[in-house]
Amino acid sequence: MPEGHTLHRLADLHRRRYVGRPVAVSSPQGRFTAGAALVDGRVLERSEARGKHLFHHYGPDLVVHVHLGLYGQFGDEPRPVEPPRGQVRMRMVGETHYADLRGATACELITDAEAEAIHDRLGADPLRPDADPDRAWARISRSRAPLATLLMDQSVIAGVGNVYRAEALFRHRLDPQLPGQDLRRIEWDALWADLKDLLGDGYRRGLIRTLRPEHDPVGAPDDAPAGAQRSSSEEEGGGSARRVYVYRRTGEPCLVCATPVAHAAHAARNLFWCPTCQSGRKRGRRARAPVPGSRADREE
Repeated sequence: MPEGHTLHRLADLHRRRYVGRPVAVSSPQGRFTAGAALVDGRVLERSEARGKHLFHHYGPDLVVHVHLGLYGQFGDEPRPVEPPRGQVRMRMVGETHYADLRGATACELITDAEAEAIHDRLGADPLRPDADPDRAWARISRSRAPLATLLMDQSVIAGVGNVYRAEALFRHRLDPQLPGQDLRRIEWDALWADLKDLLGDGYRRGLIRTLRPEHDPVGAPDDAPAGAQRSSSEEEGGGSARRVYVYRRTGEPCLVCATPVAHAAHAARNLFWCPTCQSGRKRGRRARAPVPGSRADREE
């Protein structure tokens, strides 16, 4: 699933490509036809991201809300416009470029009040200047839920997904099963600062890279073009030169201590950690090993 930095890159790209100009909006697939008709030809006034949500504001009570979900992709191509390929939920055509949305979990026209309601239920977004880490800390410090659950709870922290969860917890040697109420404030402050840095780096590169220099002999990759959306594999550090500590490295040696990286199902998602580096002060109930062949076992 695309994480928060991807949505912020898209919001900025659409700001440069389309904001302040009329946009032709259609739904070649047909599932967004009614909503597209109401904003077709209007000037896009604002493009913004909050967590994993993208909002296009076309005027009072005319907000296109997009959530990419697991498989969503928002293309970016220069004109001339080509015939739609595949199931294009929404097509935006501007003066110089066009964008096709495919596979999104949500693509809907909502009111300002509905957009505000989504904003209100989201937690602190590390990539937004208005983020309030104290609000997130208030939730975490009172919770008996494990950190592995809390970091993926979008009402606590908006924009962190499976990759950043695993990598941030490893970088701070935190047991994924440590209850939130047992996390020290100094540890939270360091974790929040690192999440800001990691997502900020992902935003700049268009790639998730979490290795510290001393653990990354390959060096930093070239940055992606501004606003470009990488494939899921590239986004998550996939390929033969993955630059992550534990995510999708089940059974491989930890880059710090050489202990095999562990993998288990946790709240229907996959969890990766080093049993040695992340041995905790206090543990909640252990995540169960995934059932062979199950969705969790396929290491999303």
